[in-house]
Amino acid sequence: MFKRLLLTAGSLFIMSTATSGAMAASPADTLYLDLSSGGRVTIELLPDRAPAHVERIKKLTKDGFYDGIVFHRVIEGFMAQTGDPTGTGTGGSSEADLPAEFTDYQYKRGTVGMARSASPNSANSQFFICFTDTGCSFLTGQYTVWGQVTEGMEFVDKIAAGEPPTNPDKIVKATLAADEAATEGQAAPAAAAAQ
Repeated sequence: MFKRLLLTAGSLFIMSTATSGAMAASPADTLYLDLSSGGRVTIELLPDRAPAHVERIKKLTKDGFYDGIVFHRVIEGFMAQTGDPTGTGTGGSSEADLPAEFTDYQYKRGTVGMARSASPNSANSQFFICFTDTGCSFLTGQYTVWGQVTEGMEFVDKIAAGEPPTNPDKIVKATLAADEAATEGQAAPAAAAAQ
């Protein structure tokens, strides 16, 4: 009887471990973009694919760099591009450009890649989010993938189109999930103390 109970418990553990592989990314590797197009986009960061690019995105996010930046190039059926503080497509951060981290990760709907010039090692702060599986597939292995949208593509779909759009949408606020959780955790004790 004990042996049967042990085997049953073991198989339940194995089944729960196998299904937990589909868990969401850790808060440290989850980026939130609150968009003027109506809601929040959740992006799973991919440090195993592009460690330097993910670190850059995290740094710029923590610095508040992306807050208020517009989507300056939005092509229906292809992608929405942002990350330029000038809103022209020619600007970037004060950080040095990054060497390419190309992989075989397939561009598809919701894939987030780093924009660059003709030089493979010119990515800085601009990035794009793909609208469709087929629209971006030709970019695989040519542009660094650093994230994948896991929730909120309906808000990406609503971003105003144009090159540039007449009335561009913007990133209202970019936040790392871990930082948001820490801020909320600090606010709760402060609110309790004030009561």
